[in-house]
Amino acid sequence: MMKTMVKRRPELLAPAGDAERLEAALFFGADAVYLGGKLFNMRAATESFDDEALKSAVDKCHEKGVAVHLVANTLPRNDEVSALPAFFESAAKAGVDAFIIADIGVMRAAQKYAPGIDIHMSTQTGVVNYDTASALYDMGAKRIVMAREVSLKEIAEIRAKTPKNLEIECFVHGAMCMSFSGRCMLSNYLTGRDANRGDCAQPCRWKYHLVEEKRPGQYFEITDSEEGTYILNSQDMCMIEHIGELVDAGVDSFKIEGRAKSAYYAAAVTNAYRAAIDECLKNPSVDFRPSQWIIDEMRKISYRDYCTGFYFNSPNENAHVYYDGIYIREWDIVANVSGSDGEYLEVIQRNRFFKGDELEVLMPQTEPFTIKAELMINEDGEEVDVAPNPMAKIRIKCDRQIPAGSILRKIRDE
Repeated sequence: MMKTMVKRRPELLAPAGDAERLEAALFFGADAVYLGGKLFNMRAATESFDDEALKSAVDKCHEKGVAVHLVANTLPRNDEVSALPAFFESAAKAGVDAFIIADIGVMRAAQKYAPGIDIHMSTQTGVVNYDTASALYDMGAKRIVMAREVSLKEIAEIRAKTPKNLEIECFVHGAMCMSFSGRCMLSNYLTGRDANRGDCAQPCRWKYHLVEEKRPGQYFEITDSEEGTYILNSQDMCMIEHIGELVDAGVDSFKIEGRAKSAYYAAAVTNAYRAAIDECLKNPSVDFRPSQWIIDEMRKISYRDYCTGFYFNSPNENAHVYYDGIYIREWDIVANVSGSDGEYLEVIQRNRFFKGDELEVLMPQTEPFTIKAELMINEDGEEVDVAPNPMAKIRIKCDRQIPAGSILRKIRDE
């Protein structure tokens, strides 16, 4: 017999590394987005949002009833502290809903220079028990983002022993660091790029061999694999099949990792978790399992092998990828839909595709379906057999209305 749970709608929090990824997250059903400004941003390599772009992003999100969480999650050094007042005052003026903060001093600055804006304590704060969670609440935190090393059982106990108004946010999908909740010095040590200031070079994803001190140039395998060993390379997290258990444990916000990933990633993963959450709410149960098409979506993006992190037990040998350091990529996005009139589909090409190709359509709140590119017309009105040029405008014969913002993709050629 399935155990039923209290019907409660968790927030779906999606990454927005730039304006394009923001649009994807909004179109495919995020309840909230998190993004970075030009300072204090743990994803320095992303385009991020300056003051003007941040105001525009907030306005766009609020028009759709979507909240904006601005990261301020680096660990600032002495010479950076003086920039905090202007940063928080500008963000408050833009209308952000919350700050994601890892540092107690930064927390105090946010309270002083942007009073009234919610404070969410980052996963890098390392919250693993109810005493710390309650202490942060007493200091003014509205939400804690749990350390990724905490189990569902521990989260449930934290929920039961903390103030009811304290919100709990957890990562449910995406890349995981080998270090404790992102606190890592490996990149800084090997490359001079500080992971705690948003500039990680990801050396945990590199391939390693052993070298004996007096035998330079002689590489010894750490395992039996001829390909070397990715000894620090963790699998990606995927909790799409455990929505009911997350809700039952008391998680208020489901967070998708990936501000540095593509707009297609933001679209596909947000869409899948949106569909899974909505299905679960229609049939609330700890044992809920989403439709197969939703589960299948997890392998239509670039991904590493999946695991469930620390939620159910400590990761074992299957929680690391010893044989490969690259993403698995089985599908390609070929075009973005820009319009549809029920006779022709107007698209902007992203990757090459051909007349006769079977193209799968990804659109919100709909199981993906296939169309065939039987007739394609270029910008000059000429019928073509191939769409070879990225950003070219192509019209495809299609009698189905497909909203702008939808995505066309196909299985990669072998």
